[in-house]
Amino acid sequence: MVDILINRQFLPLVLLGFFAFVFLLQLLYHWLIFWRLGRYKPVTQTRAPRGVSVVICAHNEYHHLRETLPLILEQDYPEYEVLVVNHSSDDDTHYLLTSLEEKYPHLTTIYIREDLNFFSGKKFPLSIGIKSAKYDLVLLTDADCKPASKDWIRLMQSAFLPKTEVVLGYGPYIRSEGLLNKLIRFDTAFIATQYLSYALAGIPYMGVGRNLSYLKQVFYKNQGFIAHYRVRSGDDDLFINRVANRSNTAIMVHPSSYTLSDPKQTLGKWITQKKRHLSTSHLYKLRHKILLGLFAFSQVAFLGLFIVLLALNWSPVPVLVIFLLRMISQYIVLSGCMRQLNEKDLSPFLPFYEILLMVFNAGILISNVVRKPTRWK
Repeated sequence: MVDILINRQFLPLVLLGFFAFVFLLQLLYHWLIFWRLGRYKPVTQTRAPRGVSVVICAHNEYHHLRETLPLILEQDYPEYEVLVVNHSSDDDTHYLLTSLEEKYPHLTTIYIREDLNFFSGKKFPLSIGIKSAKYDLVLLTDADCKPASKDWIRLMQSAFLPKTEVVLGYGPYIRSEGLLNKLIRFDTAFIATQYLSYALAGIPYMGVGRNLSYLKQVFYKNQGFIAHYRVRSGDDDLFINRVANRSNTAIMVHPSSYTLSDPKQTLGKWITQKKRHLSTSHLYKLRHKILLGLFAFSQVAFLGLFIVLLALNWSPVPVLVIFLLRMISQYIVLSGCMRQLNEKDLSPFLPFYEILLMVFNAGILISNVVRKPTRWK
């Protein structure tokens, strides 16, 4: 009886101690990593503009290119080209590009009608586009993305300092009504919070192809996508994970430097998109997997232990105090990040979105183990 009593008192103490430990882990991530973005003050520097090659891969993207490409072709920038790699399209993309080439002499179309057997997904057409670029500074976006302003190219290239080889941008989704829209936008903003904050901390680990820039010489020096050519995804995050480091990476988060795109309209399509995006993280460098995994573990463990400790009904006051402190910390830091990313409307419901995403991401990761995505588009 004494042993049972001791065990019943000892177990809640152990759980409370572990709860306090994961709470401290969360604080470290919030204030040592994510707050770097929340308090970031971009330094605007006037420098002579460099030639820029904008590279876009398109597969049956007529309807998107009709809207987005003119906005890219009419940027307020003195020296740039736009290369569109038309990858085996069987819609009207060819006719659209032909008509636009007559109007815009700085537009070039590259046609690919067959894939190389050993390359997967988007990497082959993107490689062709980068290798065809006239300028060393390459700026990447997707066919369904439109620049937030006519200063997109100017702002992205302005982040290149003498030692900079990689610039990470932000590509938010367009705001509309509904819970799904807010969840998709929060997911995108939180992913950006992580990769931009880690870059500011000197630990860059990924970028997104919707808005990403690097030097062509970096692509050649690292043999392009050869290191992960059999993986269908990863033309953006796996490449950046391989080439980015503390000294060669910068970020650009000015709202006019964003690229905007429409989010998926159904839950099923969004889950399919996320399955593709999450299919490459297991190939990141070990230190990145540890840092990202530890944060995800501390999130899940914190919520799980909170529920268990309340269910045990053992000294709920310290449990509730720790939970409240963590919520305050999260709100201050992530609200600052959302403000930095021009996503302020997401701040009031941060804990709710976080819990939903934990559930979705866990399910998607399990699903990816069972069946991996096989297409890039």
